[in-house]
Amino acid sequence: MADDHTHVQDFFAARAAGWDTRFPDDGPAYAAAVRELGLRSGGTVIDAGCGTGRALPALRGAVGPGGTVIGADLTREMLDAALLAGREACGALLLTDVARLPLRTSTVDAVFAAGLLSHLPDPGQGLLELARVVRPGGRLALFHPIGRAALAARHGRLLSDDDLRAEPRLTPLLAATGWRLDAYTDEDSRFLALAVRTG
Repeated sequence: MADDHTHVQDFFAARAAGWDTRFPDDGPAYAAAVRELGLRSGGTVIDAGCGTGRALPALRGAVGPGGTVIGADLTREMLDAALLAGREACGALLLTDVARLPLRTSTVDAVFAAGLLSHLPDPGQGLLELARVVRPGGRLALFHPIGRAALAARHGRLLSDDDLRAEPRLTPLLAATGWRLDAYTDEDSRFLALAVRTG
């Protein structure tokens, strides 16, 4: 697993400085996905695998000044880029593995996760850990600013049914890790799977 983490850290560390300039038009898609997460004022939300913190302003707006926003990421360089962008004003930045969060059980209202699932060495373990920290009835948003087919084309690949984000694969994975799929959208302009914490 350490090798997997090193690979992820190396991948994102090399791209952190220019990450936001590579995808300058994603802001509205992030904001729309955060709105669909249905956060309440005063709530607690984690941006799991927050990268440069592009979702943090929208998350802060959703929970208001009395809420708690935590941006968690494994790669220091991505968090450094979030600091340079001033996004620490929107939430606390935490250098950590989202599969081993230093948070108490059932203390979080929701998790926002943009592009996270495909970068987890063990997606099931990662989703179990997110379920651990989220209260029953809390919500999870698995998001990407473009859909699966568009993302595969961007990387020169064909769309595969083996993709963990394909609904027939994602639904049982979520169910096995403490979540129930509540809504699923996969179109060229975005991917968004919303799930509810069971139990």
